[in-house]
Amino acid sequence: MTTSRFNSALIVGAGSGLSASLARALAKDGIKVTLASRTTGDLDPLVKDLVVYNASFRTRGPFVELDPLDVEKALAVTAYGGFLVAQQAARRMLPKKHGAILLTGASAGVKGYPQSAPFAMGKFALRGLAQSMARELSPQGIHVAHVVVDGGIRSAHRPDPAGTPDSTLDPDAIAESYMHLIHQPRSAWAWEIELRPWVEKF
Repeated sequence: MTTSRFNSALIVGAGSGLSASLARALAKDGIKVTLASRTTGDLDPLVKDLVVYNASFRTRGPFVELDPLDVEKALAVTAYGGFLVAQQAARRMLPKKHGAILLTGASAGVKGYPQSAPFAMGKFALRGLAQSMARELSPQGIHVAHVVVDGGIRSAHRPDPAGTPDSTLDPDAIAESYMHLIHQPRSAWAWEIELRPWVEKF
Protein backbone atom coordinates (compact mmCIF):
# COMPACT_ATOMS: atom_id res chain seq x y z
CA MET A 1 0.00 0.00 0.00
CA THR A 2 1.27 3.43 -0.94
CA THR A 3 1.72 5.93 1.88
CA SER A 4 -0.47 8.88 0.97
CA ARG A 5 0.46 12.52 1.38
CA PHE A 6 -3.17 13.37 2.10
CA ASN A 7 -5.37 12.62 5.11
CA SER A 8 -8.74 13.72 3.78
CA ALA A 9 -10.60 14.53 0.58
CA LEU A 10 -13.72 16.50 -0.27
CA ILE A 11 -15.51 15.62 -3.51
CA VAL A 12 -18.06 18.24 -4.55
CA GLY A 13 -20.62 17.22 -7.13
CA ALA A 14 -20.96 13.69 -5.83
CA GLY A 15 -22.88 11.09 -7.77
CA SER A 16 -22.83 7.40 -8.60
CA GLY A 17 -20.28 7.61 -11.43
CA LEU A 18 -16.88 9.27 -11.36
CA SER A 19 -17.30 10.68 -7.83
CA ALA A 20 -18.19 7.25 -6.42
CA SER A 21 -15.24 5.61 -8.19
CA LEU A 22 -12.89 8.31 -6.97
CA ALA A 23 -14.23 8.00 -3.40
CA ARG A 24 -13.56 4.24 -3.45
CA ALA A 25 -10.01 4.74 -4.80
CA LEU A 26 -9.22 7.41 -2.22
CA ALA A 27 -10.63 5.34 0.65
CA LYS A 28 -8.59 2.34 -0.51
CA ASP A 29 -5.55 4.62 -0.32
CA GLY A 30 -6.37 5.38 3.33
CA ILE A 31 -7.81 8.84 2.71
CA LYS A 32 -10.93 9.92 4.64
CA VAL A 33 -13.52 10.99 2.04
CA THR A 34 -16.34 13.50 2.37
CA LEU A 35 -18.90 13.77 -0.41
CA ALA A 36 -21.02 16.85 -1.07
CA SER A 37 -23.83 17.36 -3.49
CA ARG A 38 -25.05 20.87 -4.39
CA THR A 39 -23.47 22.39 -1.25
CA THR A 40 -19.87 22.68 -0.13
CA GLY A 41 -20.50 21.70 3.48
CA ASP A 42 -18.10 22.65 6.18
CA LEU A 43 -14.47 22.68 5.01
CA ASP A 44 -13.02 23.70 8.38
CA PRO A 45 -11.92 20.18 9.44
CA LEU A 46 -9.88 19.81 6.23
CA VAL A 47 -6.32 20.97 6.79
CA LYS A 48 -4.08 18.44 5.02
CA ASP A 49 -6.54 17.87 2.28
CA LEU A 50 -7.52 17.16 -1.26
CA VAL A 51 -10.53 18.79 -2.91
CA VAL A 52 -12.17 17.60 -6.12
CA TYR A 53 -14.78 19.78 -7.82
CA ASN A 54 -16.85 17.53 -10.03
CA ALA A 55 -20.13 19.47 -10.25
CA SER A 56 -21.69 20.82 -13.42
CA PHE A 57 -25.07 21.70 -14.89
CA ARG A 58 -25.85 21.27 -18.54
CA THR A 59 -28.61 22.78 -20.63
CA ARG A 60 -28.75 22.33 -24.38
CA GLY A 61 -30.57 23.81 -27.31
CA PRO A 62 -30.31 26.25 -30.19
CA PHE A 63 -28.47 29.37 -29.07
CA VAL A 64 -31.36 31.75 -29.82
CA GLU A 65 -33.77 29.59 -27.79
CA LEU A 66 -31.70 29.19 -24.60
CA ASP A 67 -33.41 30.21 -21.38
CA PRO A 68 -31.21 32.86 -19.70
CA LEU A 69 -32.02 31.41 -16.26
CA ASP A 70 -30.78 27.98 -17.34
CA VAL A 71 -27.61 29.60 -18.71
CA GLU A 72 -27.12 31.44 -15.42
CA LYS A 73 -27.53 28.17 -13.50
CA ALA A 74 -25.03 26.40 -15.77
CA LEU A 75 -22.45 29.11 -15.09
CA ALA A 76 -23.24 29.20 -11.37
CA VAL A 77 -22.84 25.45 -10.86
CA THR A 78 -20.08 24.69 -13.36
CA ALA A 79 -17.81 27.74 -12.93
CA TYR A 80 -18.80 29.93 -9.98
CA GLY A 81 -19.32 26.92 -7.71
CA GLY A 82 -15.83 25.74 -8.64
CA PHE A 83 -14.45 29.15 -7.71
CA LEU A 84 -16.22 29.16 -4.33
CA VAL A 85 -15.10 25.65 -3.37
CA ALA A 86 -11.52 26.18 -4.61
CA GLN A 87 -11.21 29.52 -2.82
CA GLN A 88 -12.32 28.06 0.52
CA ALA A 89 -10.04 25.05 0.04
CA ALA A 90 -7.04 27.24 -0.84
CA ARG A 91 -7.62 29.42 2.22
CA ARG A 92 -7.36 26.33 4.40
CA MET A 93 -4.41 24.78 2.53
CA LEU A 94 -2.15 27.83 2.23
CA PRO A 95 -1.21 28.07 5.94
CA LYS A 96 0.07 24.47 5.70
CA LYS A 97 1.59 25.04 2.24
CA HIS A 98 0.17 21.66 1.26
CA GLY A 99 -2.86 20.35 -0.60
CA ALA A 100 -4.37 19.49 -3.93
CA ILE A 101 -7.36 20.93 -5.76
CA LEU A 102 -8.60 18.98 -8.78
CA LEU A 103 -11.23 20.43 -11.11
CA THR A 104 -13.15 18.14 -13.44
CA GLY A 105 -13.47 19.63 -16.89
CA ALA A 106 -14.75 18.35 -20.20
CA SER A 107 -13.91 18.58 -23.88
CA ALA A 108 -16.43 21.45 -23.94
CA GLY A 109 -13.84 23.48 -21.99
CA VAL A 110 -11.42 23.16 -24.89
CA LYS A 111 -13.84 23.38 -27.82
CA GLY A 112 -17.44 24.56 -27.85
CA TYR A 113 -20.03 22.30 -29.45
CA PRO A 114 -23.20 23.34 -31.31
CA GLN A 115 -26.27 23.74 -29.10
CA SER A 116 -24.13 23.48 -25.98
CA ALA A 117 -23.06 27.10 -25.38
CA PRO A 118 -23.86 27.23 -21.63
CA PHE A 119 -21.84 24.08 -20.88
CA ALA A 120 -18.93 25.37 -22.97
CA MET A 121 -19.05 28.75 -21.19
CA GLY A 122 -18.94 27.07 -17.77
CA LYS A 123 -16.21 24.58 -18.64
CA PHE A 124 -14.04 27.19 -20.39
CA ALA A 125 -14.30 29.34 -17.25
CA LEU A 126 -13.43 26.37 -15.00
CA ARG A 127 -10.37 25.59 -17.12
CA GLY A 128 -9.20 29.21 -16.97
CA LEU A 129 -9.72 29.19 -13.21
CA ALA A 130 -7.60 26.05 -12.87
CA GLN A 131 -4.79 27.45 -15.00
CA SER A 132 -4.73 30.73 -13.08
CA MET A 133 -4.84 28.96 -9.72
CA ALA A 134 -2.08 26.54 -10.73
CA ARG A 135 0.24 29.40 -11.67
CA GLU A 136 -0.48 31.23 -8.42
CA LEU A 137 -0.78 28.39 -5.90
CA SER A 138 1.71 25.78 -7.14
CA PRO A 139 4.73 27.81 -5.93
CA GLN A 140 3.00 27.89 -2.54
CA GLY A 141 2.71 24.09 -2.25
CA ILE A 142 -0.83 23.60 -3.58
CA HIS A 143 -1.15 21.23 -6.54
CA VAL A 144 -3.96 22.46 -8.81
CA ALA A 145 -4.97 20.28 -11.74
CA HIS A 146 -7.69 20.32 -14.39
CA VAL A 147 -8.88 17.01 -15.82
CA VAL A 148 -10.45 17.14 -19.28
CA VAL A 149 -12.92 14.26 -19.50
CA ASP A 150 -13.45 13.85 -23.25
CA GLY A 151 -16.26 11.39 -23.80
CA GLY A 152 -19.21 9.76 -22.14
CA ILE A 153 -18.70 8.15 -18.74
CA ARG A 154 -19.91 4.57 -18.50
CA SER A 155 -22.77 3.87 -16.11
CA ALA A 156 -25.76 1.58 -15.69
CA HIS A 157 -27.70 4.09 -17.80
CA ARG A 158 -24.90 4.44 -20.37
CA PRO A 159 -23.22 1.08 -21.03
CA ASP A 160 -20.75 0.48 -23.83
CA PRO A 161 -22.55 -0.23 -27.12
CA ALA A 162 -22.61 -3.88 -28.12
CA GLY A 163 -19.56 -4.75 -30.20
CA THR A 164 -17.55 -1.69 -29.07
CA PRO A 165 -16.00 -2.47 -25.69
CA ASP A 166 -14.32 0.36 -23.79
CA SER A 167 -15.87 3.02 -26.03
CA THR A 168 -17.00 4.97 -22.96
CA LEU A 169 -14.82 6.14 -20.10
CA ASP A 170 -14.72 3.70 -17.19
CA PRO A 171 -15.19 5.78 -14.01
CA ASP A 172 -12.75 3.51 -12.14
CA ALA A 173 -10.10 4.15 -14.82
CA ILE A 174 -10.71 7.91 -14.53
CA ALA A 175 -10.29 7.61 -10.76
CA GLU A 176 -6.92 5.88 -11.30
CA SER A 177 -5.77 8.92 -13.28
CA TYR A 178 -6.87 11.23 -10.46
CA MET A 179 -4.90 9.05 -8.03
CA HIS A 180 -1.83 9.37 -10.24
CA LEU A 181 -2.23 13.16 -10.15
CA ILE A 182 -2.36 13.37 -6.37
CA HIS A 183 0.71 11.15 -6.01
CA GLN A 184 2.87 13.13 -8.46
CA PRO A 185 6.07 14.45 -6.93
CA ARG A 186 6.09 18.24 -6.88
CA SER A 187 9.11 18.22 -9.19
CA ALA A 188 6.78 16.97 -11.95
CA TRP A 189 3.25 18.27 -11.28
CA ALA A 190 0.79 18.28 -14.17
CA TRP A 191 -1.68 21.16 -14.24
CA GLU A 192 -3.87 19.48 -16.87
CA ILE A 193 -4.49 16.02 -18.27
CA GLU A 194 -6.93 14.81 -20.92
CA LEU A 195 -8.72 11.49 -20.68
CA ARG A 196 -10.69 9.86 -23.49
CA PRO A 197 -11.63 6.38 -24.72
CA TRP A 198 -9.44 4.89 -27.41
CA VAL A 199 -12.14 5.36 -30.09
CA GLU A 200 -13.05 8.98 -29.24
CA LYS A 201 -12.41 11.44 -32.10
CA PHE A 202 -10.54 14.57 -31.08
